Amino acid sequence: MTDDKRRRHSSQVVDGLGKSASRAMLRAVGFTDDDFRKPQIGIASTWSNLTPCNMHINRLAEESAAGADEAGGKSLTFNTITVSDGIANGTEGMKYSLVSREVIADSIETVAGCEGFDGLVAIGGCDKNMPGCMMGLARLNRPSVFVYGGTIMPGENHTDIISVFEAVGAHARGDLDLIEVKQIEETAIPGPGSCGGMYTANTMASAIEAMGMSLPGSSAQNAISDTKAADCRAAGAAVLNLLDRDLKPSDIMTREAFENAITVVISLGGSTNAVLHLIAMASTVGVELALDDFVEIGKRVPVLADLRPSGHYMMSELVAIGGIQPLMKMLLDRGMLHGDCMTVTGQTLAENLKDVAPYPENQDIIHAFDNPIKADSHLRILYGNLAPTGAVAKITGKEGTHFTGRARVFHSEEEAQERIMDGTVVAGDVLVIRYEGPKGGPGMREMLTPTSAIMGKGLGSDVALITDGRFSGGSHGFVVGHITPEAAEGGPLSLVENGDTITIDAVANRIELDVSDQEMAHRRKAWRAPAPRFTRGVLAKYARTVSSASEGAVTDKP
Repeated sequence: MTDDKRRRHSSQVVDGLGKSASRAMLRAVGFTDDDFRKPQIGIASTWSNLTPCNMHINRLAEESAAGADEAGGKSLTFNTITVSDGIANGTEGMKYSLVSREVIADSIETVAGCEGFDGLVAIGGCDKNMPGCMMGLARLNRPSVFVYGGTIMPGENHTDIISVFEAVGAHARGDLDLIEVKQIEETAIPGPGSCGGMYTANTMASAIEAMGMSLPGSSAQNAISDTKAADCRAAGAAVLNLLDRDLKPSDIMTREAFENAITVVISLGGSTNAVLHLIAMASTVGVELALDDFVEIGKRVPVLADLRPSGHYMMSELVAIGGIQPLMKMLLDRGMLHGDCMTVTGQTLAENLKDVAPYPENQDIIHAFDNPIKADSHLRILYGNLAPTGAVAKITGKEGTHFTGRARVFHSEEEAQERIMDGTVVAGDVLVIRYEGPKGGPGMREMLTPTSAIMGKGLGSDVALITDGRFSGGSHGFVVGHITPEAAEGGPLSLVENGDTITIDAVANRIELDVSDQEMAHRRKAWRAPAPRFTRGVLAKYARTVSSASEGAVTDKP
């Protein structure tokens, strides 16, 4: 065994006569005698050519590997999975999306734990890659850096993937013909990178940078750029510095770091999925984080970024004016961030931000504190007789802050989508889509297809949608998700009937069903839990082990 603390894991695999067979295997993949004396750095790549978010990540992994090697380590690259939410949305396949977060975490833990890597770089592109990678790194708790694969460029006429989803609804309304829809389809996705607004991928990348687990600037770089390539190479080298300092994820992913992440997500107008994923990441690293923490932080943090889906600009345009570093400097100077949090640079957040220049004058993407998009958080945690343990809404104020309407109940996303498109859904409806929660779906599908159809049909201000499922970062409108307890577990959502009056109040943070306790008790007696939709395979395992959405929907909760 070695006394080199940087090799405390790899030495168990390659040192000594008894590990000759291990060394023989590694010689076949390119190890030399010198390499056996170096810290081994695992490069976890989410490369796949099934989605533009990840199609370029093999090249980024090569850069990170080169950076680790140049800094005195020995890199080994391995793959984990990705799925495409943009492709799967609106289908049964979307049930695997949130499940993939757990599979990614499991696979990174499995490979690194087996192979004895001393440190890691994980590179993610599509939505679930980010929290999945972070959960895997947190479980292992070895010196690690996360790298974001970068954002896509805008499509023709400033379009993106959400433009395509909403074009379908616009066609149903009669505003676009089929040729116009096809033109948007053909030009909205011009190349590699994650979806271009402040959707879930860009939200989570920003949160992780704010948390200190990415190098400064990593979250706001174009996917195909010299800057992103340099970020990846620097990340490989940074792991060796972390090994020298013995700085691990648990030293960086502290309670205060999660508060910084939440603050930045709110200021950016980020995705509701951040609530689910940050709670899951905190659970994995052993930090107490709950829905009410988003409420408390949200009282003092304004929305400053005019970014899609509710705003005008895309991530590539924020990249062009400096990314999120100047925003973080603004927040720090305002006393809204914990500047003493350690980061993967080996310096504190305040030290990283010390020399960051402000945004250029006359830019209007990031607003000043005296002219916010919204004076407090757009992420609203709602409680009430429909959500005793909480629900999550994204209310920017453009939709209004109150909605009262009549329930129109659906037992699946597909059923709701059909009724939106055929005109059954009308102004004043509160769409109730249930049995789509983590257990009931199973998999807690995103409702991007119906929310986009609602917006495309011009009903965004006139129809609300509530669900025990969740929403894409691209969803906007009067929407409430993550309703807990979920319907499949007998939550109140399971007892709603067509025509019931539902009130959503995003000021008092309440979601209420106007039905008497006596009537609810009567309905509860008649309710029967639906049979499991899957009895074998990954979805069945997930349904049996997953926790409530209010607890992050994790599968390894003690």
